[in-house]
Amino acid sequence: MKPGVFFQNECHLLWRDICGYVWRKKNERLAVPIVNEKERQTYFGAVNIATGQCQLQAAQKGKGEHTIQYLKYLMNPCNNKRIALIWEGAKYHSSAEVKEFLSLVNNGLDESDWKITCLRFALLRADSESN
Repeated sequence: MKPGVFFQNECHLLWRDICGYVWRKKNERLAVPIVNEKERQTYFGAVNIATGQCQLQAAQKGKGEHTIQYLKYLMNPCNNKRIALIWEGAKYHSSAEVKEFLSLVNNGLDESDWKITCLRFALLRADSESN
C-alpha cells in the first residue's frame, strides 16, 4: 500500500490582515473569512501531492496539542494508510507532546511501516551561506 504524501503548513491570520500567504491551487482565489477581527486565527492545512486535495482545519493556536489534533484529523480520511508529512521546522512540530503522539501511533512498527513519517524541509539561512 502506497503512503499518502502531504505538504503541510499553518497560517496565522491577525486582525486587520488583508493579505497573507496560504497554499491554494494556481490561478484560484482563496478567501478566508475573518471570524473575529480582534483575535488571531490559525489554520492547519496539508496538500496531498498525488491528488491535489487539501485538508484544512482551524485551530486555537500553533501548539503541540493542536498539531496532534490536526494529525488525527489528517489520519481519518487516509483510512489508516501510511502518511508521509513534509513540513517546516516550527518548534511545536517537534514538541514533547508531538513526539509522544508519534511514538504511540508508530509503536512497535519498523520505521518503513510507520503510520506517520514526518520530514522537515531543508532550510537555508542567509547567515550559514558560504561566500
